[in-house]
Amino acid sequence: MPIVAYIPISTTIFCIYFFTIIYKHWREKPDALYLLWWTIGVVCYGTGTLVESIHTIYGWSPFIFKSWYIAGAFLGGVPLAQGTIYLLMKRKTADTLAYILLVVLIIAGTLVILSPLDVSQVHDKLDGDVLEWQFIRLITPFVNIYALIFLVGGAFYSAYKYFGTKDFKGRFWGNVFIAVGGLFPGIGGTATKFGHTYVLYVTELIGILFIFWGYMVIKYDKSLSIHENQVQIETSSAY
Repeated sequence: MPIVAYIPISTTIFCIYFFTIIYKHWREKPDALYLLWWTIGVVCYGTGTLVESIHTIYGWSPFIFKSWYIAGAFLGGVPLAQGTIYLLMKRKTADTLAYILLVVLIIAGTLVILSPLDVSQVHDKLDGDVLEWQFIRLITPFVNIYALIFLVGGAFYSAYKYFGTKDFKGRFWGNVFIAVGGLFPGIGGTATKFGHTYVLYVTELIGILFIFWGYMVIKYDKSLSIHENQVQIETSSAY
C-alpha cells in the first residue's frame, strides 16, 4: 500500500479529538439541535475514515466495502449539513427535511446492504464499481448536492451576512473555513468516481481540518450571532 493509503488513520484520530470537543459543547447546550447534528456529523465523518483505515490494514471484505459505501457516500457530509439547517431555518422546516433525509438514507443504506457484489471488480482501492446494483450510485449525487447546498452554501451564506463588519470578522472567516472544508470531500468523492480513491483520502483530511478550524474560530468569537436560532441558545459564543 502507498503511504497515502494510511492517511485515513490520521483523519480518524483527528475526528475522535474533534468529537470530544464538540460533544462537550453540545452537552453544555443540549437544546442546540444544530450542535447535536454536527456532533453526529463528526462521528459519521470519522466512521467513514475508520473503515478506510481498516481496509488499508486488513484488506477488502464485503462488510468493509458496504460499510465504507454507506458511511462515505451517504453519511459523510449530510449530518453536518442538517446541523446548518437547524441553525438557519425554522424548527418545523428543519424537522421536515430531517425526516425526509432519514428516509432516503435508510432506503439507500438498505439497498447497499442487499446489493450483490461483483468480486471481479475488487482492487486494492475501494471502488463503487463492485456494486452489482449500479443504480444505487444514482442516489449519491442527490445526497452530495444536499450536503453541498446546506453545509457549504449555508456557511457561505453566513459568511456573506457577516462580511464587511469588523465586529464579525471572526465569524466571517470561521464560516469561510467551514465552507471551504465542506468542499474538499466533495472534490475527493468526484475523484473516486473516476477511480482515484486516494485523492479522497487526502481531501477528507484537509476538509475536516478546515471545518474544525472554522468551528473553533467561531466558538471563541465574542460577538453575538446574527442567527436567531443560535442567539436563543448561545450567549457569548457560537457553534
